[in-house]
Amino acid sequence: MTTTRTQLQGLWLPLITPFHNGALDEASLRNLIRHYAAKPIDGVVLGATSGEGLTLSWDERMCVVSVVHDEVAAAGRPLPLCLGLGGVATSDLIEALDRTTSWPIDFYLISSPPYVRPSQRGLLAHFTALADHAAHPIILYNIPYRSAVGIDNDTMLRLAEHPMIAGLKDCCANRAQTRDLIARRPAQFRILTGEDAQSFDALQAGADGAILLSAHLETETFAAILRHVKDGRHDHAAAGWAQVEDLTRLLFTEPSPAPAKYWLARTGVIASAEVRLPMVEVSPELAARLDQEIQHRTAMAQSRVA
Repeated sequence: MTTTRTQLQGLWLPLITPFHNGALDEASLRNLIRHYAAKPIDGVVLGATSGEGLTLSWDERMCVVSVVHDEVAAAGRPLPLCLGLGGVATSDLIEALDRTTSWPIDFYLISSPPYVRPSQRGLLAHFTALADHAAHPIILYNIPYRSAVGIDNDTMLRLAEHPMIAGLKDCCANRAQTRDLIARRPAQFRILTGEDAQSFDALQAGADGAILLSAHLETETFAAILRHVKDGRHDHAAAGWAQVEDLTRLLFTEPSPAPAKYWLARTGVIASAEVRLPMVEVSPELAARLDQEIQHRTAMAQSRVA
C-alpha cells in the first residue's frame, strides 16, 4: 500500500468519455488515450465527473477501462488508473466494488452520497464500510457543491487512518479548509487538488498533485507548473500559471465537460463534442469564444516553434 500511495502525486487527467450518435466512441477513446499517454501525465481517472460516469452503463465502463488499460500498456507507460464510482446507497456501492474487483485498475475515486445529505457520522460509517470491502485503495472525492454535503476535515482525518483510504481529490472550494487539511493530514495521506481555478493555490500550500480537467489542454504547461512548485521555482510556476489561469475558468463557463469536449473535437483529438443528456453541448456564444481561444493558442504555439 505504501508503494501504491506514492503514485498519488503529479498531474492526473480525469479523462473525458467520447460519444458518437449516442454510443461510446471506442475509436476516439483509443486516439484520446494514445494522445495523452505521450504527454507528461502521472495518472488517469476514468468514468468520474469529467468522464460523465453516471451516464455510462456497466458494459461501457468495462470497455473504457479495458481500452485505456490496453493502450497504456501498449505505449509502455506505467500510468495508474483510477475508476470513478458514485451513488446514494452504501449497499449499491459495495455491489459496484464487487463487480469491479478484477478490473485492471489501481484506485477508486468515490464521492459523498448526493441528495440524502448524511451527517458526518453517516459519512464516516459510509466510507469506512466501503474501505473495509474494497479490493483497491480508495481516493475520497470531496465536492460538496455536487454532493450537497462535504466531508469535514475532522472526519477526513479519521478516514485517513484507514489502510485502504489512500488520499483525497479536493474540490471543497474552500481555501481555508484545504490549507488546514494539508497542515494536519498524516504523511501517508495524499491530497490531489481538483478545483481547477484554485489549483495553483493548493499546490503552493503543499498539495501532492492535481486532477485537472483543464489539463486536457496545455498539458505540458500544467505538468511544468507542478514540477516548478515541487522544486521551489516559484517564479517559473507563477509564469506558467499566468498562461493557463484564464483557461481554467473558460472551460467551466458552461457545465463541464462540454467545453473541453468541444475543444478536443475542434482540434481533431476526438470525432464529436457529443455529451449525454441532461448535459448539452456548448452554446453558440461559448463556441465562438472557444474557437477564438483555440486560434490564439495555436498561433502562440506556432510562433514558439518558429
